Amino acid sequence: MVQGATRLVRGRGIDVLIGVVTVTLYAVAWPTLHLTHQVSYPVQPVVAALAAWPFVLVRANAALGWAISAVSALVIPWAFDLVPDSGYTYPWQVVHIIVIMTLLLSVSLTAGPPTVAVAWVSTVLLFLADTPGDDGVGWAVGLSALVVFGLLVRWLVLSRRQLAAEEQTSELERARRAILEEKARIARDLHDVVAHHMSMVVVQAQSAPYRLGAVSDEARAEFESIGATAREALNEIRGLLGVLRSDAEAVERAPQPGAAQIAELLDGSRRAGIALSCNVAGDPDVLSELSGLTVYRILQESLANAARHCPGAAVTVALDYGPAVTSLLVVNGPAAVPAGAAQRPESSGGSGIGGMRERAAAVGGTLDTRVLGDGGFEVAARVPNTPLA
Repeated sequence: MVQGATRLVRGRGIDVLIGVVTVTLYAVAWPTLHLTHQVSYPVQPVVAALAAWPFVLVRANAALGWAISAVSALVIPWAFDLVPDSGYTYPWQVVHIIVIMTLLLSVSLTAGPPTVAVAWVSTVLLFLADTPGDDGVGWAVGLSALVVFGLLVRWLVLSRRQLAAEEQTSELERARRAILEEKARIARDLHDVVAHHMSMVVVQAQSAPYRLGAVSDEARAEFESIGATAREALNEIRGLLGVLRSDAEAVERAPQPGAAQIAELLDGSRRAGIALSCNVAGDPDVLSELSGLTVYRILQESLANAARHCPGAAVTVALDYGPAVTSLLVVNGPAAVPAGAAQRPESSGGSGIGGMRERAAAVGGTLDTRVLGDGGFEVAARVPNTPLA
């Protein structure tokens, strides 16, 4: 933004300078016109304007300015004679020659090759035809050198711009590689530590009924629930590892949970032993993918907090898919364990509550939490069905 403002100020400064130069050239051309050409006084301002004012287009439209200047240079010698015995032999004023040369240089710097060729050949022929004596050849050589100089400068500027763009691309690619390498390192660490231990939990839970004698049906069901929950967690970790090991485009295409998976999340929480009751109203299809993902993650974190910090507590979930805003309320009672064994989410030192607030705010929603009088905890979220732009 700062660079754009700087370029805008610089461009306006150049435009002001061009305007000042144009006015100066006109102020020179008009009073001196009667010294070189036989022009009546009422027509002098017009002829002087044809000589000087095309310069104002040197930056905005050099090709148009050159065309106006070249046509006037073709007409003026035919329409107006030189002043006899003035000693001036050129068919145009000096101001006119300066302007047409400047515009030709600007055309060679900015216009396309066909336009440059037309402007170059036409100007050379104009000077060969109208300049006195053998001066036309010298002017032809000088004008050709001027065009070649402009093309060389143009090529140099374009080459430097391309080089700068390639360097910027290389720098971005190096930064992208560094990010991918760091993500790959994190993925390896997660796989070696977290995924390994989660796999061991699954194996232990599945094999416990066979390794331990006299396992009751309740204990067997509990082991199965632990194994199912651990497998779900392991699947999510594998999905996270896939995200870390892929590039940004693959991440955008990767499937994410949403409103359609909320029922599975609730069932999984029940299997994990949470005394869960829920009241769901409305149509989940009204949520966009991003809003559905937000609701899912907030509910997932709320249930995880309830199980972690208030084990054994009853949990109530109220979910209302409204026409414009989805409301989510998760309330858990006090922990069904001795005092001190559980910990409230806000005082645990984790980042779950902050993460939920950030998710809600990212889509234009809100999230409020509070500790209840009986020692329980409440999470209330409102998520727009369509994220704010």
